[in-house]
Amino acid sequence: MKPTFTALIEREDDMYVSLCPELDIASQGYTIEEARTNLKEAIELFFEYASDEEIKQRLKSEIYITPIEVEIGETENSIS
Repeated sequence: MKPTFTALIEREDDMYVSLCPELDIASQGYTIEEARTNLKEAIELFFEYASDEEIKQRLKSEIYITPIEVEIGETENSIS
């Protein structure tokens, strides 16, 4: 069985942080590919060592990633 999970990757200072929201597992790397590879390894290790109960408890079956538009008042900290 080869399930597919989501990898969210964002730049944080001089590194990239990767997150799998279905399992709440995170990793990092100096490149996007390294962050992705390290997250994949962390997920594989989780499944190798976690108990069935922990997997059942952490695994979220429905994750939705969607943009939302919000109103932000005019302040010094406004996002462009």
